[in-house]
Amino acid sequence: MRKRTLGFVALGATASILLSACGGGGSAGGDSGSDAAFNQGATEVVNPSDKAGGTLRYAIATDFDSTDPGDTYYGFSWNFSRYYARTLLTFTPAPGEESTTLATDLAAGMPEPNDDFTEWTVKIQEGLKYEDGSEITAQDIEYAIARSNYNGGELPNGPRYFQQHLDQETFNVYEVDDPLETLTAVETPDDHTLVFHLNSPFSEFPYVLTQPQTAPVPMEADRGALYKEHVVSSGPYKFDGDYEPGVKLNLVRNEHWDSETDPIRPALPDEVTVQIGIDQEEIDRRLVNGDIDVDLAGTGVGPAMASTLLTDESAQANLDNPFSGALRYVNIHTPIIEDVACRQAIMYAADRESLHRAWGGDSGGEIATNLLPPTIPGSNPESDLYPSEDNKGDLDSAEAKLEECGKADGFSTTIAVREGRPEDIATAESLQQSLKRVGIELDIQTFPAADFFAQYAGSRDYVRENDIGLSVSGWSPDWATGYGFASKITDGDAIQDTGNFNTSELDDPEVNGLWDKALETEDPTERADIYEQIDTLVMEQAAILPVVFDRALYYRSNELTNVYHMSAYAMYDFMALGVDRG
Repeated sequence: MRKRTLGFVALGATASILLSACGGGGSAGGDSGSDAAFNQGATEVVNPSDKAGGTLRYAIATDFDSTDPGDTYYGFSWNFSRYYARTLLTFTPAPGEESTTLATDLAAGMPEPNDDFTEWTVKIQEGLKYEDGSEITAQDIEYAIARSNYNGGELPNGPRYFQQHLDQETFNVYEVDDPLETLTAVETPDDHTLVFHLNSPFSEFPYVLTQPQTAPVPMEADRGALYKEHVVSSGPYKFDGDYEPGVKLNLVRNEHWDSETDPIRPALPDEVTVQIGIDQEEIDRRLVNGDIDVDLAGTGVGPAMASTLLTDESAQANLDNPFSGALRYVNIHTPIIEDVACRQAIMYAADRESLHRAWGGDSGGEIATNLLPPTIPGSNPESDLYPSEDNKGDLDSAEAKLEECGKADGFSTTIAVREGRPEDIATAESLQQSLKRVGIELDIQTFPAADFFAQYAGSRDYVRENDIGLSVSGWSPDWATGYGFASKITDGDAIQDTGNFNTSELDDPEVNGLWDKALETEDPTERADIYEQIDTLVMEQAAILPVVFDRALYYRSNELTNVYHMSAYAMYDFMALGVDRG
């Protein structure tokens, strides 16, 4: 039977995108950084170089949600994990929107679907090795998918796309005798072939195969929640000692990685180090002073440093200020604020201009009035169900909604915020002042960012026990479609007891039905229409208060090579980076 093909590009020599910038006439050193311009990294490679060696130094104010590829959902964790975790597919290493195109990684070619997109076959390359020299097999990838999706809550972070779409009964990988035999929806007819059986047609399934959950894990090496301490490497770097949460992670070269099988990763540095738990303002100072190379969080410098840099003419050539493709927003938790009119009162009372300033003003993004970012098909940035003069808030409408929900004098609740995120905290403080004008009192509470979704704002029990009515969040697309962006934060099927990213717990039958319809719709234009309908319904339900479509202000030193913003990860492409200390 003829296989149906999709509009994806498989790049067998993807690194040529980077090499074309740093080979053939490009400088092999770091001097070209002096020729850079403001925001150049948004659209092209800055300071191109193929010079290897040195130590690439990261720092972060918070921590990884996990270094375990099967237990992570933070964008920077996904980006960074590629140093030691190869996936079936990946994204094209290129500046801007070109990076949203699929490319092969472990896979020998792009997945092949059957006629109705319910079965997908993937071949992996032969001869791939772990850090100990043993061979990577299809069964290791099958096990990785099993442990990350069917673990009884042992690994709470990360999406559950496989669990949602595989034609598979649930089970606990740590309680069955043979996890691979139990995972019947994934077949491995030989050591280099995987066949995925889905419960319904899903034409976007190849995008799921980019996720860290497809990074191979040898079953005998799995330690459950402790596996994060020392992940077995399939990439160009391996752990040097153990990961120490809250302290550090160091990587060194993996001598069993074969660059001939991996055109995605130039692997230029000899070592990669991460300092964890450094104050954000201190990170910014070290970055500008040259004491570190990259802020791992990938969200740009904090407000204080941003203000300094934007007014320093000599720093302009070292700054990038791209649209990240992310939405910064506030979840309105529907189990706590149950009446939609009360939630709509929050939407009306919010001073969007103040929220915009909290996120850094124009350098921090554009005021958002809808759910889907402009880069996502189906977005309608002109849509605004809660308009107000000068975006200052419509207090009359807010008070009318409070009257409607029986809270004419207002009410009080808690807003949860991640520690070490200055803009998140400023957002909560801005909203606190806005809502106070109509009698809604917010108690701001901060929580560790690494466990924010696993234990606090994303724990359904914790939310109920502690009356958390709102939480500040941000979201980048898993891939650049409406489904890849918004399904995990608005579809009732995505709600989890812990590690829940549909933090508003929106479980609206009409929204859920439209997500199901989108999965069954093959035509991308029709799907985009469905996504626009979902956007409108989510706004009507007042489950999410959009704040800004995000811009980040990045500082790049002249010593950092091959720097560009990668839309697929909404930050710099960590894999491309090198250093040239001159």
